[in-house]
Amino acid sequence: MLTRKQHELLIFIDRHLRTTGFSPSFEEMKDALKLKSKSGIHRLITALEERGFLHRRAHRARALEVLRLPENLAPRRGSASGDNATAAAASAPAAAPPAAAFTPNVIRGNFAAHLSGVQKAANEAAAVNLPLYGRIAAGLPIEALRDQGTGVEVPAAMLGGGEHYALEVAGDSMVEAGILDGDTVLIRRGDTADNGSIVVALVDESEVTLKRLRRRGNSIALEAANPRYETRIFGPDRVKVQGRLVGLLRKY
Repeated sequence: MLTRKQHELLIFIDRHLRTTGFSPSFEEMKDALKLKSKSGIHRLITALEERGFLHRRAHRARALEVLRLPENLAPRRGSASGDNATAAAASAPAAAPPAAAFTPNVIRGNFAAHLSGVQKAANEAAAVNLPLYGRIAAGLPIEALRDQGTGVEVPAAMLGGGEHYALEVAGDSMVEAGILDGDTVLIRRGDTADNGSIVVALVDESEVTLKRLRRRGNSIALEAANPRYETRIFGPDRVKVQGRLVGLLRKY
């Protein structure tokens, strides 16, 4: 049994998938359900996954798959046409979303397989495989593991021009910047960055860390986003920028 909001979200995702071929963004889902924050959408999606209505593909953004619809929206056994199935959906109980907000249609046949094929094609066309260079410390610096045999799929829309790579975050020193332990950060390769940017910095040719860059006169400060960690200050010849943060992936 789904709550009203779970029901509304499932129908909205289903309709968006069949209309566009890819799942809606969290911002679109938040606006459609008139919620104040995306955290509510995360909770609803998790609940729908646990109940077997949704499947979320790992390491892919906007990659939701509808596995099944509520029974009151599925075609009834013995139905002669799609019109009868649509009529059954229209006569659903009051728990269904308002007709003005959503107008669900029902596709007869192997619904899950149909969506799976459409979603796969959309994801493959819009995804880029970036090299994953291992774990980078967002706490105390460590050497970056340059394992070019491992990659991660990233939506092309998250990347601009230039060369990119991915790093897995270890530590909690950037939590107040929204970067958590276990996140995958997307880095645009380069040796320059604006003051205040979050960068991958190479310190003394041996330590690599993810910090916010501040220039203070002839010195360079690497700032954490956690009051438990001190700002580290170096001479300009001790720090080299390896790239700047342009995106982040998180697995729930």
